[in-house]
Amino acid sequence: MSFQVTVRPSGRVFSVEPDEAVLAAALRQGINLPYGCKDGACGSCKSKVLQGQFYQGAHSTSALSAAEQKQGYALLCCAMPESDLEVESREVLGAGDFPVKKMPTRIASIQKPAADVAIMQLQLPANERPQYHAGQYLEFILKDGSRRSYSMASAPHLAEKLELHIRHMPGGKFTDALFGASEPALKERDIMRVEMPLGTFFLREDSNKPIVLLASGTGFAPIKAMIEHAIYKKIARPMYLYWGCRSRRDLYLHETALALVQQAAQQGLTLSYTPVLSEPKAGDDWQGRTGLVHQAVMQDMTDLSGYQVYACGAPIMVESARADFTRQRGLPAEEFYADAFTSAADK
Repeated sequence: MSFQVTVRPSGRVFSVEPDEAVLAAALRQGINLPYGCKDGACGSCKSKVLQGQFYQGAHSTSALSAAEQKQGYALLCCAMPESDLEVESREVLGAGDFPVKKMPTRIASIQKPAADVAIMQLQLPANERPQYHAGQYLEFILKDGSRRSYSMASAPHLAEKLELHIRHMPGGKFTDALFGASEPALKERDIMRVEMPLGTFFLREDSNKPIVLLASGTGFAPIKAMIEHAIYKKIARPMYLYWGCRSRRDLYLHETALALVQQAAQQGLTLSYTPVLSEPKAGDDWQGRTGLVHQAVMQDMTDLSGYQVYACGAPIMVESARADFTRQRGLPAEEFYADAFTSAADK
């Protein structure tokens, strides 16, 4: 038998089939709840269960702690109802604007701006025009059916080719092939199968609040797409980009970030850029900010109550920013939007 799930405060109701996760059922019926990895690793779909019983599937404790479970929270991507449920979750307007499609793509180019980062350009079929919100991601569908997720790093209006930023995860099936650490190696002109667009991480354009854009590592990818989109649309909201990396070489598109600041200024828009290194090396000759990137934001901004924050990168950075910004800087919890980058090992 199926169970009914009611979403609060919207009152939307949908059914969940036996052994189906709440999130999958919602998306199947056009109800767009927040999500990221869909594998219990990132915490984007964490919601309070107000009434009813459910089974919480396997997940990362960093995404949902034992204490949160006792308080009635669930990860909807891997929670299966055992009765009718009421859940508290905001719906994401605009997430369903573009149809999710599976399609072949060709690897048009692979560049390596850092030893462990590849910038991949994908060419879609001639009859397919890329449609997505800046900030969303795609999934590669590998030959064995497994999937790997990467954010589009270019805004939709620039997407004659899809740009991805991919960090090498040693031992990873996909990235080892991309970085030549396993056979067969991925190379230019190879055909890949993808599904897109996915995710609920994108700029909310119905707000006039200033924007903090927080990235760590290759979390810069969707943030870059958001900035390009905002400049293209002439969105006149002040934007503050903070990009955290370990050492200078990890700022693999530092000049690009500086160029975006100039492009924004030419359009009469406000964009600032603050790179932050957590472990600068002796040879970096680094004169800029150091430490944890989210703490640099807190040093600069004592009150975030009137801001929106978009954070992308390592789960520890995302969760630290969420906790500290809301508890110590007054950021409304509903104005924190995040995409925690999780690896296959995290999942």
